[in-house]
Amino acid sequence: MERSPLGGADAHPELARLRKELAQLDRGLVELIGRRGALAARVAEAKHAAGLPTRDFGQEREVLERARHAAEAAGADADLAEAALLLLIRDSLGVQERARVAAAAGGDGRRALAIGGHGRMGHWFARFLASQGFAVEVADPAAPPAGAGWTHRERWEDGPVDHDVIVVAAPLADAGGILEALATRAPPGLVFDIGSLKGPVREGLRRLRERGGRVASLHPMFGPETRLLSGRHVIFADAGVPEATTEARALFDQTMAIQVEMGLDEHDRLIAYVLGLSHAVNVAFFTALAGSGEDAPRLARLSSTTFDAQLDVAALVARDNPALYFEIQKLNAFGMESLEALTDAVARIRHAVASGDEAAFQRLMEEGRTYLAMRRAR
Repeated sequence: MERSPLGGADAHPELARLRKELAQLDRGLVELIGRRGALAARVAEAKHAAGLPTRDFGQEREVLERARHAAEAAGADADLAEAALLLLIRDSLGVQERARVAAAAGGDGRRALAIGGHGRMGHWFARFLASQGFAVEVADPAAPPAGAGWTHRERWEDGPVDHDVIVVAAPLADAGGILEALATRAPPGLVFDIGSLKGPVREGLRRLRERGGRVASLHPMFGPETRLLSGRHVIFADAGVPEATTEARALFDQTMAIQVEMGLDEHDRLIAYVLGLSHAVNVAFFTALAGSGEDAPRLARLSSTTFDAQLDVAALVARDNPALYFEIQKLNAFGMESLEALTDAVARIRHAVASGDEAAFQRLMEEGRTYLAMRRAR
């Protein structure tokens, strides 16, 4: 056998043997993960039959403590064992949550229409409703993805709107007009939008309400890749029809999502900071880096813990939909408030550094520490 010029594993029999043994262990680990997932599904069934909640924090703590003890006894890294079990617990919770939603079958015998259902969040809601037993129809000019499992029409206007649930998942710039057009047809079922802002859809919500529509307004505070709703928030903005909001909230009753209710005005003012400010900080961060003239790989080699964490978040923002991010900034009546707060904060930092005012800089740090401590105390 010809030897690799770099000295391959075949030139080192002991290395080849060890790698083979590792590969066998890896296969065994994957098989165990599969078996654990199957057991998680059975646990979900047992919990549902007993009327128990999906999440049991006491049991999770016991699992993690067992993992740490077992790791220490085996001479393994306890932190690594805990991190691995946390990943498995989240996967198990996801399996159990989806099984619980399906078992509840809240949509059995009912129909749902997802307008804009081939967008990323529209697709999430179409799958979510289908998992509850709804017969889902998607109205979207884009062709349905392969194996979607639901009916499709290009234009929502070209068919009936007598569904039990209609979710408007179109872009913000279009959602308000769609709601206004729906109001002229007075659909009998629950209608809700999922927009990141409520100002652009306020008029459509009002018209639906005045026509006697069962209208609600949602803002899912998570992305389309989300599989587990534990710890995720769903905002229900008051559209003036309490019974419709209650009906919309019921769609999430079998999940572990955190449900939050607020007014339409309050929603957009808070979102200016929760989304607008956080997006702007990250756009500013990678814009400053891109314009610095510094080589990205070189910066990565010199990175710190803080830089790496910020870079990871900024990379997620950079990969997202720029049109959506611009809409969140531009269409929010409160948007300039958070941008001006960011501009002022940068100016205060710059002034403290440029003038050599260490006390002023320390005050900024102390103000931030105090503010963030309030968040931990809640």
